[in-house]
Amino acid sequence: MIYPPLSSLTDKAENKYTLVIEVAKRARQLVSGSNPLVQVESTADKPVSIAVREINSGLVTYHRD
Repeated sequence: MIYPPLSSLTDKAENKYTLVIEVAKRARQLVSGSNPLVQVESTADKPVSIAVREINSGLVTYHRD
């Protein structure tokens, strides 16, 4: 089962395409050395998984210019 559910993630963004961009940008920041905003449970957590959890928690938001 996918956690968090896709339906709860799409509520955090305008649409699923914006959500993908938001997750990708945050994952790139994490790869570049940015500190995670959520607790990392293991070293096996991938940047995309961490970014998804941050967005689901409401810690990362996206604003279109």
